[in-house]
Amino acid sequence: MKKTNISGTGDKRKVNPDWFTNKTWMKVLSEKIKAKDQDIYHVHFKNGSRTKLHQHNGNQVLIVVKGNGSLEIFRKYGSSKSNFKIQKTEKISLNEGDVVHIPAKTLHTHGSIDKKTEFSHLAINILPKKNTTYKTEWYESDFKTKVSKII
Repeated sequence: MKKTNISGTGDKRKVNPDWFTNKTWMKVLSEKIKAKDQDIYHVHFKNGSRTKLHQHNGNQVLIVVKGNGSLEIFRKYGSSKSNFKIQKTEKISLNEGDVVHIPAKTLHTHGSIDKKTEFSHLAINILPKKNTTYKTEWYESDFKTKVSKII
């Protein structure tokens, strides 16, 4: 049995800046507790930061820890893997204590909506099958109508 704590900034890890719109950092909790069936992150979004558009090969659960944010779901139009049209189909407000399940292969973005306060959540990425790798596909987009490339 292993134990860790989500509070504070110790053990924080920088994230790939190509995957976020502003300052973001995270703690990889699953490494600390030696979890094998899921990846668990505590993600902090500053100054209105949010993820770029992306989808996962497994399910994801977000648990809001601090602040206000949003989850936006998109629909893909076209057959190209890296250059296609999108349409927002749903916008969900995320507040402290909220829990949301995002099914595998759902095109989405999430993060802070307020440039003055921080937003953070726990992200639990559930492996699609035993002994497989959880994969995320990231996209460059205008968050409105089009995706221009895979990042």
